[in-house]
Amino acid sequence: MTTVIIRTMTRILTPAILVFGSYIILHGHLTPGGGFQGGAVFASGLALLIIAFSRKRVKEMFEKVPLSVFESIGALGFLGIGLMGIVMYTFLRNFIANSGAPFGMPTPEGINPGFLNTGGTLPYLNIFVGLKVLAGLTSIVLILFLILRREENE
Repeated sequence: MTTVIIRTMTRILTPAILVFGSYIILHGHLTPGGGFQGGAVFASGLALLIIAFSRKRVKEMFEKVPLSVFESIGALGFLGIGLMGIVMYTFLRNFIANSGAPFGMPTPEGINPGFLNTGGTLPYLNIFVGLKVLAGLTSIVLILFLILRREENE
């Protein structure tokens, strides 16, 4: 049973954790981090929600869009980007770089001063890996939560 303090702090902290996880995913090609790390941070925010609120609320959260949808989008998106590279030359070729498309602006000479729009296919790959990791880790936490709750009730 969680207290009012835990639920209140969860309501305050979870949006910040989810935004930080998104930041790590989107800036993975410029800074340390990427899809796996950002997905793990994002999943920790969802784990906090799972632990802080009742089973009924958690079930309602994942009824509209099940985690398997996010995991499938992540896997198919990563595979799709990889296969689109084959059409150009080889698997996972950075075909978006310097194309002018989103994340395809020309890269500056030398060290990138932090231009987010210059990553080519890397930000897309980070997004898809992040979706897969957040769905996988959240599923694990959800299963463990349900197992522990069932053992408590027995």
